[in-house]
Amino acid sequence: MSRIAECFAKLKAEGRQALIPYVTAGDCHPGVTVPLMHTMVAAGADIIELGVPFSDPMADGPVIQQACERALVHGVSLRDVLEMVAKFRETDDETPVVLMGYLNPIEVMGYVPFAQAARDAGVDGVLTVDLPPEEGEQILEIFKEAEIDPIFLLSPTTTTERISKVCASASGFVYYVSLKGVTGAANLDVASVADKLSQIRGLTDLPIGVGFGIRDAASAAQVAGVADAVVVGSAVVNRIAANSDQPDNIGPEIAALLSDMRQAMDA
Repeated sequence: MSRIAECFAKLKAEGRQALIPYVTAGDCHPGVTVPLMHTMVAAGADIIELGVPFSDPMADGPVIQQACERALVHGVSLRDVLEMVAKFRETDDETPVVLMGYLNPIEVMGYVPFAQAARDAGVDGVLTVDLPPEEGEQILEIFKEAEIDPIFLLSPTTTTERISKVCASASGFVYYVSLKGVTGAANLDVASVADKLSQIRGLTDLPIGVGFGIRDAASAAQVAGVADAVVVGSAVVNRIAANSDQPDNIGPEIAALLSDMRQAMDA
């Protein structure tokens, strides 16, 4: 059983939902990322979503676009991100790590070399925004051989037929984008999310994580009431941006945010 499957099985037995914070690797400095990953776990994170910096992050709003720019100033590459995961694994062999990014850096490295390097570093899943299942047969087979879970996105406009197709190719969990927009968008409608999750659950047994629009403990608790996992990105990255000139403050700021979310989700 993969780390991701073990994590969700454990949480289900406890009657709890996963808290999955997102950070862009190398934001605001490469030395911040690995200590921050450990800080987030200590604050209640169950799975870490680690963004691979990319010059054209098309699914992301300004907050995460700017995070990518801050990381790219330092030349943070996909190989650097894998080295960060390997460093994290030196003292944490339990917390699942999912890479979130775009296909181009993987194409440049090569599917097989990437999958082997990701496996060796301790990566558990990969969410490649611009890789639809219809175009991913080759890389999905390579991921399967490397025991890496491919994570796919579903949206409010995803049809029943396509939900079935996407879920058939996914493993670990599926990520439901709660809004018709980019990361950091507002106007989260939890009732609409609940309706869509009911539809998705009729088509897959995979856990469902919900992201986009979760800003604070209250919204995290609302989503935890209907989903298997709560994914929080822009709210975390905003705190990195606000403290980019005082990096010692980043860990405590994000720990406070995640602790409040964790407590609200468990209440």
